Amino acid sequence: MTKGNRKIYIYLVAILAMLFWGMSFVWTTIVFKYYSPITTVFLRLLISTALMFGGLKLLGKMEKIKKGDLKLFLVSSLLNPFLYFVGESYGLKYSSPTISAVFISLIPLIIPVVAFFSLRERLSKLSIIGLIISFRGIMMMLINKDLSLNATPAGIAFLSLAVLTAVWYSILLKKLTAKHSPFFIIATQNLIGTIYFLPLFLIFELPEFLLVIPNFELVSSLLSLAILCSSLAFVFFAMSTKEIGVSKTGMLTNLIPVFTAIFSYIMLDEYFSINKIAGMAVVMIGLFLSQINKTTQVIQYTGT
Repeated sequence: MTKGNRKIYIYLVAILAMLFWGMSFVWTTIVFKYYSPITTVFLRLLISTALMFGGLKLLGKMEKIKKGDLKLFLVSSLLNPFLYFVGESYGLKYSSPTISAVFISLIPLIIPVVAFFSLRERLSKLSIIGLIISFRGIMMMLINKDLSLNATPAGIAFLSLAVLTAVWYSILLKKLTAKHSPFFIIATQNLIGTIYFLPLFLIFELPEFLLVIPNFELVSSLLSLAILCSSLAFVFFAMSTKEIGVSKTGMLTNLIPVFTAIFSYIMLDEYFSINKIAGMAVVMIGLFLSQINKTTQVIQYTGT
């Protein structure tokens, strides 16, 4: 493969990762027709964990948790995937896929702000401007001209929980990446997250789960979440980050809410008002500005 073809291939792989993560909000909404959020996340993590550890075993990349890191794994897994997925899933349940995706897209904007105060990392003026503009866009999407909301207060609260836990998780993750590979970290945190969700699933949702008769729509959407979004997308993301760098790959994450909006309209008949479209455009501008000339970035896991 020539150098030029290789670059095109890597960009296509990166865009596929963003497509899968954008579609995750659509597939999750479909699964919610059958299962509650806890069951959905539990099954998604269970399948993904099996796939990722199976891959690590086949590739001979299995690791052991280094001494002293177990507590860090337990705490970081409590933040993400546990609290993050609680926030994202219930936020999605009480809002729309597009609003949820745009809300979650704020995570890479907020991370540098928190990193500035907690890790003393450099914070550019464009990052601050991008964050302010994006928040303005979010408000445009959430608030109608008559001051009514396009999402319930509960939905906004849960999505805010997802954003905040993902931000703090990213700070802890930076400590782990110095000692372990990203794939092992994600696989281990998915495993711990599955264990955290297990009691909730058994106590509150097992009877409801047993009543559901799986069909093609349910199984295909759930497998897509586990295989494409929680596993393969991370492989593609890591490949693109290695080949074209963090900044260029980060720019492509702006496509996630765009893909969500397109497929929400096609598959879920989501309604888009002028205000909603304009708000999404403003958020995209803010995200784009925040990525320009970015020299530092905290490794993050969005959870999608």
